[in-house]
Amino acid sequence: MSDETPRVHPVDEVLPLPRLALYGFQHVLAFYAGAVIVPILVASAIGLSPEQLVYLINADLFTCGIASIIQALGFWKIGVRLPIVQGVTFTAVAPMIAIGQGAENGTAALLAIYGGVITAGVVTFLAAPFLGRLVRFFPPVVTGTVLTVMGLMLLPNAITDAAGGAAAKTVTKDFGSWKHLMYAGGTLLFILVLYRLRRPFLSSVAILLGLVGGTAVSFALGDTSFDQVGRSDWLGITTPFHYGMPTFQIGAIIAMCLVMMVTVVETVGDAKATGEIVGKEVTDDDIARALRADGVSTFLGGTLNAFPYTCFAQNVGLVRLTGVRSRFVVVAAGVIMMVLGLFPKAAAYVAAIPPDVLGGAAVAMFGMVAVVGIQTLSKADLRDERNALIVGVSVGIAFLPATVPAFGENMPRDVAAILNSGILLGSLTAIVLNLVFNVLTRRPPEGEQDIPATEPATPVER
Repeated sequence: MSDETPRVHPVDEVLPLPRLALYGFQHVLAFYAGAVIVPILVASAIGLSPEQLVYLINADLFTCGIASIIQALGFWKIGVRLPIVQGVTFTAVAPMIAIGQGAENGTAALLAIYGGVITAGVVTFLAAPFLGRLVRFFPPVVTGTVLTVMGLMLLPNAITDAAGGAAAKTVTKDFGSWKHLMYAGGTLLFILVLYRLRRPFLSSVAILLGLVGGTAVSFALGDTSFDQVGRSDWLGITTPFHYGMPTFQIGAIIAMCLVMMVTVVETVGDAKATGEIVGKEVTDDDIARALRADGVSTFLGGTLNAFPYTCFAQNVGLVRLTGVRSRFVVVAAGVIMMVLGLFPKAAAYVAAIPPDVLGGAAVAMFGMVAVVGIQTLSKADLRDERNALIVGVSVGIAFLPATVPAFGENMPRDVAAILNSGILLGSLTAIVLNLVFNVLTRRPPEGEQDIPATEPATPVER
């Protein structure tokens, strides 16, 4: 009789509340640094005030919680119903910075970003059933080029912060001083030491600990103030369109749609990897539900003053390490994130991280983005001249706006927005050249027959 009783799959098992809270908090720890670092980097690059940064952090955490619940719990045809944590995609950092730096001020930058994010969310939701088929148009030679370009284009921002940031140029006039470089170098060294210890948990929170340690040293030496914490409220609610109605600019929309296409590749890989880990088959319908969740979460991100969202690969790794397969653990993590997003004072502590400390950590993070791109490119056959041309020409064109600041200034505004974004130019070039060389021709790439078959690639952690 007992053999006939249907058993609940471990993915659908509801654990006791204490275990849900404990395992959920563990997911939050693994995810937290990746969640808060994006608003910090964007705010630093586009010149937002400390008050605006505090609000962005709270909005991001709150929306991350909602997005994770949507993906793990699911409703209707939305959400893959696996233990997958949703977080703001790091892929969006460089395009958002590029959009913001072309705006009149910080608020205008946010409104342009949110217009692109909302549109990309709607497009992703509507196109979810078909996006899985479009993945073939984003092979490693394209996604690797895009990620490499993003990492390379972000590094100058990291180095600027490491030298003291914008305030050191205009206010304190000590840009590039030994003090700033020591804080940045010390933070970077501390992060490298934590990674060198090769402890899985320490590696997952190394960036967070590096930022905390660097800020603590800066505060102890009198170079960091937490005055903003005292001025922040104890409780704060994220409201839709806090900064005003979004603006919809063609350059921002194209950039965010490209970001979502890259995250489609990530989501497909993460969903299938999670399915293998928990022992549950991931079908095409499951992929469509996962992508719809990405679209809804990204739409909510633009509405609630946050960012585009996708699956967090580091939390997929945590599922493998812990062996806890219940998706309700991620639901609990989502609730914890939403609660954390209600306390501005906690966000104010994060916002107090000095630019030089942030720059030290960002050098590692942005450099790793480029490395992930190079790793992805290693899966492409670069012995084929066509693939080599795609990479070389795309990277070269991406550097045009960076090396020639006036590039495109005589073009119409929307065209200039595209021409002034190296990331957007490089990404579009890679996509178009791949279509020309590899998709629209029936001739297989030269040397393809000589390449031995390899195992499917596992998702790379962001």
